[in-house]
Amino acid sequence: MIIHEKRVFVLGLDSIPPELFFDRWLNQLPNIKQLVSHSIYGEMKSTIPAITCPAWMSMMTSANPGRLGLYGFRNRSNYDYNGLSFANSRAVHIDTVWSILSKLGKKVVIIGVPMTYPPQPVNGCMVTCFMTPDTTCEYTYPPNLKFEVEDISHGYILDVEEFRSDDKESILKTIYDMTEKRFRLTRHFIRSKEWDFFMMVEMGPDRIHHAFWKYFDEDHPKYIPGSKYQDAVLNYYKYLDKEIGSILDLLREDTMVLIVSDHGAKRMIGGICINEWLIQNGYLKLIQYPRESTSFHKAIVDWENTTVWGEGGYYGRLFMNVKGREPKGIIARQHYEHFRNELIKKLKDLRDENGRNINTQVYKPEEIYSQCNGIPPDLIVYYGDLFWRSIGNVGNRTIWANENDTGPDDANHSQYGIFVMKSDKNYYGIRRKGVTLYDIAPTILSYMNIKIPEDMEGKVIQ
Repeated sequence: MIIHEKRVFVLGLDSIPPELFFDRWLNQLPNIKQLVSHSIYGEMKSTIPAITCPAWMSMMTSANPGRLGLYGFRNRSNYDYNGLSFANSRAVHIDTVWSILSKLGKKVVIIGVPMTYPPQPVNGCMVTCFMTPDTTCEYTYPPNLKFEVEDISHGYILDVEEFRSDDKESILKTIYDMTEKRFRLTRHFIRSKEWDFFMMVEMGPDRIHHAFWKYFDEDHPKYIPGSKYQDAVLNYYKYLDKEIGSILDLLREDTMVLIVSDHGAKRMIGGICINEWLIQNGYLKLIQYPRESTSFHKAIVDWENTTVWGEGGYYGRLFMNVKGREPKGIIARQHYEHFRNELIKKLKDLRDENGRNINTQVYKPEEIYSQCNGIPPDLIVYYGDLFWRSIGNVGNRTIWANENDTGPDDANHSQYGIFVMKSDKNYYGIRRKGVTLYDIAPTILSYMNIKIPEDMEGKVIQ
């Protein structure tokens, strides 16, 4: 009698909103619908901030961003004013699921999981993520795996370059090319590699939401009725469904299957120019105000008269110029908390061009994380509950923007992504509430009969 060791296959789809995946289009996705009908599924709460980095690492370590010391794609590496540094795999100091399994002798295959570049040794193989500079880099483990990847994919694509542009045809073609290559490689590895744990993450959903959301969402402020791209996102979901079906056909019946996303997505109404707001409210002073929209880090700041500055992105980050902490800090330590509370009060009263409160949420890092390793921002800001993004540029002469300062963008991230879980238990399409991405790692380990580390923050999904 053959006794199979339990295996887990995780398909990550970056940036999938439950409102589209389950509620709007599921009936047009037959393979996913069939899987859902034999699964536990539902929305899954992301990290704060709800962004790719650190969300995927929080999912795979069951540790919050504060413990990881990862507060965004870029983080402060010291207290000077020289901007932020990009995070990479070397910044992750807590064991991921695959590192735990590797130490126990389990075979793993990892493809495209964000924050895996540079590649780290595993008991199996790894292809790194979209944060890899390009395919001339060493992006696989073991290094010679790269030749197999390039051969099978006929030229691997890590990401869609310039997905924030008006060249929609090129963006659409590259998204499909990238996704097709990644799924082809995945099928090849499922067949050819020994594995107990397999995880692949596809970035295509995130890129297509940013580039094509306004064409289907009638409530988007830039909605274009009757566009030839009206069904671009739906058609891509249908394409994903076929690719997913081809994967499911290759898996043993007793394999646990998880489909997960790191966060959701929603229409972007506009941007709040975080540094313009600080200038207008007397917190930030420039030596010379620029004549046109300019990157904040190209502006000359009068640090002796500046108390706060900010960073752009899907959410806002505010940094306070604290005496004895920053080189030219001016906020006395004893005034720090009072100053922060004053900022929170004003930020929560932010209004749109028509004077309507936009429901901005503001977080103190130490109140949402159990630890704050590295250098956290002093405040984390969700402008308009993430319907608005943070614009870092200065020189706009207004706090409101109708476009992203890094290129045309239709969508922002949202707090809830999705999960679908099929295991050897008999589930019948049970929609579950209350699941967080911290629950994924302990659920995987539990299924594989591996002891769950005591410091994992999630609980096993039952």
